[in-house]
Amino acid sequence: MKNVKIISTILFYITRFIAILYLVTTFYSLITLLTEWSFTSKDNGNYFSIYYPFTQTPFLNGENNWGYKTFNFLIPIAFYGLFFLLVSNVFSVFRKEKLFTQYGVIQLKYFYLANISVPPLTILLASIFAGKIEEGLEWVAVIHFFLGVFAYFLAAIFKQGLHLQNEQDLYI
Repeated sequence: MKNVKIISTILFYITRFIAILYLVTTFYSLITLLTEWSFTSKDNGNYFSIYYPFTQTPFLNGENNWGYKTFNFLIPIAFYGLFFLLVSNVFSVFRKEKLFTQYGVIQLKYFYLANISVPPLTILLASIFAGKIEEGLEWVAVIHFFLGVFAYFLAAIFKQGLHLQNEQDLYI
């Protein structure tokens, strides 16, 4: 169990760092798109570039219309910020002394609900409001769905383990 704690601690910090990067990028992109600071449009306004802060070096590029900016740009970046935050919370479960806790069950539940519901919802909204979705995004949604299903099974195992652990505690 010591190896699990070491690996989960390392992965917790890596995924938490990635989550922060994605969420900061989302916030920075939102500010840039709303204020047009560190922003430029290209090809007669058809495309845009967001620059690294305080530079003229392009950081993020995309189509310059509100549907794309919202549903194919901001929401996916924000989703991956949430995804890595939830993954880091799952890894934090494996760092605890007691493995089967209500906290662990809740974190797994958040993780599977987000993976099963958010990608299809994003694709639906993008296809309605933006008119198209990025190529290959439907496969990403399928991968997240299966990841959510596995997390659901893991949450069910954790729930059963918590129940058995609570029963064991009553006998002692």
